[in-house]
Amino acid sequence: MHSVKEKVSNAASSAKAHVESYKANLEEKAVKATARTQEEKDIAHQQRKAKEAEANMNMHVEKAEHAAEKLHGKHHVLGGAVAGVYGGHHQTPAGVGHQQPVGAVDPVTGTAVPTYPLGGHLHGHKHL
Repeated sequence: MHSVKEKVSNAASSAKAHVESYKANLEEKAVKATARTQEEKDIAHQQRKAKEAEANMNMHVEKAEHAAEKLHGKHHVLGGAVAGVYGGHHQTPAGVGHQQPVGAVDPVTGTAVPTYPLGGHLHGHKHL
């Protein structure tokens, strides 16, 4: 059941990315039609490329979310606490409380950013 849902969700994400790419292409053509200089045309082209890259990135982020939903089922991992696994309470399993999620979405830019610790220690604890 989860595989079908994941495939349908992935297809929807892919279709959405294609629509965004198509819209970016149309916007580029419209700007190029009214552009007076080659620089304006180059800017329109770069803006299209950036919008296509953003749509592609969003598609891959959504696909990763779909795979995570399939993997975790109804048990969502929220800030180190596994909801619903420990008697319906939001408890943190032993040894999980100081871990950071591997990736998150920046609330300001809406882009995926890594949140894992890049150094050797997190909160002063050694990890084996």
